[in-house]
Amino acid sequence: MPETHTLIEPNPGGFYALLGGRLGVHRIRSDRDLLALVEKRLPASAIQSLVRSGLSNAEVYRLIVPRRTLAHRFAKHQPLSKEESDKAVRVARITALAEQVFGEPERAWRWMRKPKRQFAAKTPIEMLVTEAGARLVEELIAQIDDGMIS
Repeated sequence: MPETHTLIEPNPGGFYALLGGRLGVHRIRSDRDLLALVEKRLPASAIQSLVRSGLSNAEVYRLIVPRRTLAHRFAKHQPLSKEESDKAVRVARITALAEQVFGEPERAWRWMRKPKRQFAAKTPIEMLVTEAGARLVEELIAQIDDGMIS
């Protein structure tokens, strides 16, 4: 059976603070808090926070919510749907993990946007379009954190 690697957080509070900053939401202390945010639906302003953290508009439209839908949400002062909220949390979680492992936002984003042989020349950010892809990216980040891959 293949060995599974998990990312051990030396400072979970720091990770959740970083994650909350990416979403523009405070008081995230656990995965249960993340689940509650998704179920209550994130405000559309969470997208602006993700863009400020380094995600491009094109990546938002491809990974989380189409441009016209997002414009509609802002115009009508509507929150994201549960599905869009879940996608936003997925992107924020993985990019926050990358930043934590690489130590600097610029290094993390550079890594996230560089094609990887393990992903058939896709970038880690492209892999986040599905939960299964996000899990593979998380596994690779864990291997880097463990020193198994450079």
